[in-house]
Amino acid sequence: LGPTEDDNTKKAIVKVFKRNLIFLEEVLEEVKARFARRGVEMPPINQNQALLPQGATYFPNDHGSAVGIMINEKGKTFIALPGVPKEMEQIMVDSVIPYLKGLRGGQAIEVVTLRTTGIGESKLTEHIAPELKLEPGVKLAYLPNYGGVDLRVTTFDVKQESASTKTADLVRYLEAKVGKFIFGRNDDTLESVIGQLLKDNDLTLAVAESCTAGQLGNLITKVSGSSDYFQGGIISYSNDAKVNLLGVDAAIIEEHGAVSEECAVAMAEGCRQKFGSGYALSVTGIAGPSGGTDEKPVGTTWIGLSSGHAKYAKKFAYGTNRNVNRTRAAYAALELLRREILDIK
Repeated sequence: LGPTEDDNTKKAIVKVFKRNLIFLEEVLEEVKARFARRGVEMPPINQNQALLPQGATYFPNDHGSAVGIMINEKGKTFIALPGVPKEMEQIMVDSVIPYLKGLRGGQAIEVVTLRTTGIGESKLTEHIAPELKLEPGVKLAYLPNYGGVDLRVTTFDVKQESASTKTADLVRYLEAKVGKFIFGRNDDTLESVIGQLLKDNDLTLAVAESCTAGQLGNLITKVSGSSDYFQGGIISYSNDAKVNLLGVDAAIIEEHGAVSEECAVAMAEGCRQKFGSGYALSVTGIAGPSGGTDEKPVGTTWIGLSSGHAKYAKKFAYGTNRNVNRTRAAYAALELLRREILDIK
């Protein structure tokens, strides 16, 4: 849907639907206004974005210059959206979904997503599936991602009340089976849930990161208001940094290695003392793809936790993809803290 010659989307649409591209002045004015708000002169090529298939409806784009396109023909609805994720999501939420809901012919749809972490899809299935009985019109989807697995409950019924009841029944069942792994619902994120826990309990947090190199701190500070509870972090990537910045005894690294239970605990302890925080998390591991040994293969990761009443570390074994390992470790650290605060075993 872009303005350049290599974007053949609209050309393909008009070929399939046997229509012409027509110029819409109102779309051009919206594109011009968007550039003007940014204080940038609109390139002439962007006039092409005002060319739309004849008879098409367009959806406004608040984040870009390519509008969404919809064509209704022979009882079918065709929609094309820009590929930039932020733009596509905004048009879907603001325009497409409300439009589609109006087409459902009175059918009620209820959707609830339970967000889990700290357990894989297969293990979740083992807990859930044996006694699961789905009522007519109810679906359960397992949606894995690097931070965990979402459980999406979708219910279709002729009445909203019935759909809500069926959804609530399945949600209660899932909470009974895997409740300790559920950290939130729908748009909740693990970092926002952790932040709320820290605020509600008047607690503070600091982090010491090696293999994640700031990714854990980045997750925490994605949350608006995180300065209320997040004290700061230290990226202690080298052994010297672990010793000089966190006070890790060099003998620990010499004897056990930087990727070890002992080092992870010492990093967390040193971090908590450095910042004077209520809690501290540490991450040290072999992110890969190189650096592994027979004793400590790529993906080996230790996550440490320190508080006024506890200090320990937990071992995780990830795969060989460097970026995936770092992301999984950051989320695992947050989950370790959530369980510690809530005393979940």
